[in-house]
Order: sequence, then C-alpha cells, then structure tokens
Amino acid sequence: MRTTVNRVLLALTGLVLLVVGLSVLVGSLDLQRHWGFTMPGWWPFTGPKDVLLTARSRTRYRSDGWWWPVVFAVLGVLFLAGLWWLLAQTRTRRLRQVRIDSGDGQGALLRGRALENVLRAEAEEAEGVEWANAMLVGRRGAPGARLVLGLGPRAAPEDVVAGLDSRVLDRARTSAGLDALPAEARLRPVRHRASRVT
Repeated sequence: MRTTVNRVLLALTGLVLLVVGLSVLVGSLDLQRHWGFTMPGWWPFTGPKDVLLTARSRTRYRSDGWWWPVVFAVLGVLFLAGLWWLLAQTRTRRLRQVRIDSGDGQGALLRGRALENVLRAEAEEAEGVEWANAMLVGRRGAPGARLVLGLGPRAAPEDVVAGLDSRVLDRARTSAGLDALPAEARLRPVRHRASRVT
C-alpha cells in the first residue's frame, strides 16, 4: 500500500514539476517565436519578460477577508500532508519483540531480530538458496514472517518452498512456542554471468 501511494505521489509531483519547468523554458527562451508555433491563451509564459503572477493577480484578493486564512490553511494542509508522507517513509512495520509462552503463566519476550536472524540463516542453508532476508510483522502475540529468497540457477522453487515450510518455519514455530507463524516468501532469481563451454 505504501509503495503504491509513494509511486502515485512521486509521479504526480514529477508531472507537475515537468509541466512547470517546460512552461518556464518555453517562455524564457522564447521558443514559440523562434520555432514558429503558438501557445494557448491560458499558457502562463508567452515571452521572456512574462511572469507567473502579474501584479494584478498578486494583489487581487488582498482586500478580501477570506484570502489570507484560505492561503494559510491550504499551505498548512500541504505542510501536514508532506510531513505525514515523510514520517510514513521512516516508520517500519518490523516487529521488535515476540511474546512466547514460557510455561510460568507470565510469558517472555523474544527479540524479533534474533528470530529474524535464525530464519534467515536457516533459509540460506536450503539447497538452491544463495541469500535470504527475513522480517517479522504483525503483533507480539501473533507474528508473521516475510522472507525474500535469492534462488540460484539450479534451484527448484517448489522444493525450496516445501523445505521452507517443513523445516525452517516449523522449527521456528516449535522453538518459539508459537501456535502459528504465517509467512510470505518472495523468490527472486540471482543473476549469474554466462559460463563458456569449450
């Protein structure tokens, strides 16, 4: 979800900046006169001496009481939206601790990083897996795992997934005393240079 919102916002921001930049470039270099084409009437820059906002446009609503509150409200909303977007980039959904049943009725907390390291190390031991990344998500009492596995050229994805479920995740569930550990695994091919046959 966050990736989709980022792509849409970046695409819209880039499009707006591109249009504004092209309009400034066309007007400042007077390209319509040099290349012999005409711009629409609403185009803000038609020559090198044109400005984005004329003096009349800048002072048009100054005497109205609603103008400055609306300007500040719009700028405030844009600032808060940009701040929210920035904070959303730094926020991680990584689970820092997992609550496990210690048998004494109180439970214990296991560091999420430790379980991630175990998942990654055991996934890398599987045949055909060249590298692995693991991240815990969810809640303390109901964690889930996200794994990304880099598969070598001779790896069989079906065998890798079966081994992941029967060996790696099962061992993690058992050792942490979890009833379930749902996982999402993404398999990516590892690029290799072509080998020459002589």
